[in-house]
Amino acid sequence: MHDHAETSWWRSRMGVVVIGFALIVAFYVLREHYAHVFGALPYLLLLACPLMHLFMHHGHGGHAGHGEASDELRPRAERGPT
Repeated sequence: MHDHAETSWWRSRMGVVVIGFALIVAFYVLREHYAHVFGALPYLLLLACPLMHLFMHHGHGGHAGHGEASDELRPRAERGPT
């Protein structure tokens, strides 16, 4: 029935106004409290390391395996002399 594609809320006129207002508020909050924000950056960097480790290993099954077959699954020629 409708021939035009529906635009998302963020691209509407009201969405652009809300995003602009949020950017202005964020600027003034950061400007007023920059010492607190920049004082926390080293701790946020240290916190990012274990979080990245946790989330990056989630996709490939953790530390087990890493794509190598175990000795039982390898052909005898690859295992070497027994």
